[in-house]
Amino acid sequence: MNRLLPSSVTSQEPHPLVLVVDDEPRIIRFVRINLEMEGFRVIEAADGVEAVSQVREKMPDIVLLDVMMPEMDGFETLRMVREISSVPIIMLTVRSSEEDKVRGLDLGADDYITKPFSPRELISRVRAVLRRFQVTLTTEGSIVTIDEYLSVDYNTAEVIVAGERVKLRPTEFRLLRHLIENAGWTVPHATLLSKVWGYEYKDEVSYLRLYVNYLRKKIEPDPANPRYILTERGMGYRFADPRHER
Repeated sequence: MNRLLPSSVTSQEPHPLVLVVDDEPRIIRFVRINLEMEGFRVIEAADGVEAVSQVREKMPDIVLLDVMMPEMDGFETLRMVREISSVPIIMLTVRSSEEDKVRGLDLGADDYITKPFSPRELISRVRAVLRRFQVTLTTEGSIVTIDEYLSVDYNTAEVIVAGERVKLRPTEFRLLRHLIENAGWTVPHATLLSKVWGYEYKDEVSYLRLYVNYLRKKIEPDPANPRYILTERGMGYRFADPRHER
């Protein structure tokens, strides 16, 4: 099934459209007021079913999705949205456990904000996620061959693993690309987080660890014994590229 693209790709509207999904009217009011003060356009949904419908019909640029909703919770809503759209999604929740964050990210969420949150944090996270999705590739139409097992297609944001094409999420691709561009060097955690996610995320090491695991599962012959993405304990990660041995 072809996924819908965020409206920023196809629309000429000057301000990003944000879909806010929450069953608490006061939360929606709080989020709407602060987003509109910063120039965003806002639409609402009070439950998961309405959210999926809004994604289909309005094609928002980003979705703010509450986890704790009756009948169909945010995780199930996220799963259904991911079947039809690659729109960026930030989860809003009172939960802060690592398990819940990992579950949301595994299902395709792009970020997680724990309630209560400040207007400044909300706007900062929304802008950071939108930046990641609006960055265009500077190397078009080129396939970089790492070795006989792994190649990277910069035009389609795919990897070619043992002859098979594997699609990467936007964040996965940005992380892999930054590692490849610094092949042979150890890139510190904070640097990767700032370059791939944004400066606001420089302390979110758990995000980085999770996405490195995602990448290893997709590109490594044996993810438990990585050949390409190596861990430099306490420091960062290094991409071992046989073309650039140092």
